[in-house]
Parts: sequence; C-alpha cells; structure tokens
Amino acid sequence: MEITKHLFLNLSILIILLLFCLIWLDRSKTLPFSKTTITIISVLLLWICLQFAYSPVPYARYDLRIIPIVIGGLYLGIGLILVAGLLILRSLYGLDSGLVGTILLYVPLAIVFFRLSPWFWKQSSERRIYTAICLGMILGVLSTVGEVLKDTGSPWYDVLFAYLVLPPLGIGLIAYSIEFIKKSVELKHELIKVEKLKAVEQMGAAISHEIRNPLTAASGFVQLLNDDYLPRHKRKEYLSIVKDELNSAERVIEDYLTFAKPSLVSIEELNVKNELRQIINILTPMANQNSVEIITDFSVIGFIKGDKQRFRQCFINILKNSVEAMPTGGHLYVETHFSKDYITICIRDTGIGMTSEQLERLGEPYYSTKGKNGTGLGMMVVYSIVRAMNGFIRVESELDAGTTFRIKFPTITSFMKNENSQIQ
Repeated sequence: MEITKHLFLNLSILIILLLFCLIWLDRSKTLPFSKTTITIISVLLLWICLQFAYSPVPYARYDLRIIPIVIGGLYLGIGLILVAGLLILRSLYGLDSGLVGTILLYVPLAIVFFRLSPWFWKQSSERRIYTAICLGMILGVLSTVGEVLKDTGSPWYDVLFAYLVLPPLGIGLIAYSIEFIKKSVELKHELIKVEKLKAVEQMGAAISHEIRNPLTAASGFVQLLNDDYLPRHKRKEYLSIVKDELNSAERVIEDYLTFAKPSLVSIEELNVKNELRQIINILTPMANQNSVEIITDFSVIGFIKGDKQRFRQCFINILKNSVEAMPTGGHLYVETHFSKDYITICIRDTGIGMTSEQLERLGEPYYSTKGKNGTGLGMMVVYSIVRAMNGFIRVESELDAGTTFRIKFPTITSFMKNENSQIQ
C-alpha cells in the first residue's frame, strides 16, 4: 500500500495548507480576496500535488491533482485555467505517455467544467457536495484504468484504493468546508441586514415620538388661535408656546443630523480651558438648583483644532447629564491634562453611577439611562462629535459611586502632523 501511504501524506499536507489559507482569509478582512489571488493559490496547490507525487517508476506518477482540479473547476469556475496549468506543469516533468494520458483525460474535462458550472450553482448545498465527490470518484476510476493499462508494476488494489478513496475524501472535506463557510457568510450578511432594519425601525419610532409631541402641542395651540375672541395677551402667549415647540422639534432634527453626519462647520483653534469655563458658566444656574458644586482644575496650556459650536454642544450634554445624575447634590470635577500629543478632559461626578450593562450601551442610538425622561440623543451626539474631531472617549462608572468621562483630543502639534502626513 505504498501508493496509498504517500497519497494520504500528500492529502494531509494539502488540508493543512488550505487551513492556513482560510486563517489568512479570516485575518485579512481589509484585503480583497480577488479571483486572481484564488487562481494563483489553486495553481500553487496543483503544483504542490505534482511536486510531491509518488513515482515508483519514471513513467508513472501518482498524485492528488484531482482535488484542486475538481474544487477549482466546480466551485471557483476556473477549470479551464487549471487544466491549462496542469498541462504546462506536467510537461515540465517529462514528455512521456503520462502527459498523453493527462491530455486525453483532462482536456475533455475542461469542456465538462465549462458546461457544468452554471448547473452546479443552481443545486442545493448537499447536491453540490455529492456532485463534487462523484466527479472525483469518476476521475479516480479513469485514472486507475489508465495506470493499470500502462502496467507500471504497482498492485492494482493499491492504485484502486488510493484513487477511489483519497481524492473523493479530500474533495468531500474541502467541499463541505466551502459550503459551511459560504453558509456562515450568508448568515452574517443576513444578521447585518436585520440589524440595519432594526436600527431603521428604531430611528423611525424615535423620530416619530420625539417630533410628534411638540408638533401635537403646536397644532393644538394653533387651533386655539383660530378663536376670534381670544384676548391679545393670550394670543401672544400661545404664539410663544407654538414657537418654542417648533424650536424643540428643530433641535431634535439637528441632533439626529449631528449623529448621522457630524459636520464641523468651521475648524478653528480652541483654547480648551476658556471654552470649558464658558460652558460651566452656562450650566452653573442648573448646578446651583441641584445643589451641585463644580470644582475645576485646568492645565495652564491646551489648544486643539475643532468646531467651537460642536465642542460646546458636546460638553454641555456631558456636564448636564452629570448634574442630573446628582439629584440630591454632590460634586462635579472638571479637569484637563496636557501632554505632547493629547489634551485629556476629565469630568467626574459623585452621582448615582451606572451598571455595567448601562455602561456598555452608552452612546447607542436611542438608548437613555433616564428612562422616559431621556430621548437617547444626547450621548449619541457626544460620541459622534468626539469622533468627528479625531478624539477618543472612555467612560468609567460604578453604581452609587459616580461616573468619570475621559475625552482625549489631539493637540494642535499632533493635529498638524496628521494633516501633513495625509497630504504627503
């Protein structure tokens, strides 16, 4: 059983190489796995089969060329290329009767592949596997007949077992792996599609809920304005309410647009300390109402490139959430730390904190830790603005122990370096 032993060893090498190819494919998600690359790999595997062939006599070569030929011809649609490659490679090992037999067997097979490929992909997964195995067995029988007719001196049962068992076994394993991977990819794409549809449904529901409320209120007061006997001061009051409700609806739409595409209108140099002081001045009355003391510790220097309006919107949302997380009062610490490459803004409160589950979902669209009192837009906008300004955000929290936000922005020096490297 020398032939079987050698071909079984070759099959093991082939399976290991294909396993490495699958690992490379999984790791190289950013690289395109083109048909050209697949063709090159298939021809390389075909050459390996011929190179490690068992040749007891000079005019006889026993190898597993059937496996890459069948898999490439049926699953990859490159049967013509592989047969041409086989003839070229086989001719390098000698112009003998073995080459003639290869031509007689595989040239008609190339035509079969050409006609069979469209039908093959219309079949079910199981039938494709069975078809590949059956074709491998047919080629094994024909190869066995050819070797017996050449009278190479090898035991016929050894040749028969080697060609009727090992190539179909290898084809079956590889075909099953291909079908399994194909099904996994399809399920992954289907899951992504479902998640996208779910996100669209959530967005539609959130937009409907958040915009309907102010529009309903505005519509009601517009109807009241139709009363001819309505006092003048009441008319002004109702018009003011209508204006406020429409502005509320506009803010909701702006928040969604900021999340979807956070455009930075004007990029300018921002003094982080001055900007944070302005934001704290705006929120100080709210902090006083909630008995929250704001404690600051700013680094002497700290400049970044960004959009002033978006920067303020981002940190107003964070500080406002921190104040609201301390309904019975507490301390809110706002600090900045300067380094060569980054400016870190640290915001820490002594509020109610968050669970690990809430922390994982923070920043997701339409998710709010405030329940019915939150829209799920504030933190969503914060994450979008930080990303748009090339920043990073990290949140740490513990229930009943407070929450800490650490936001890092590149300094002007590092920002300019990145810009110059992109231009180059």
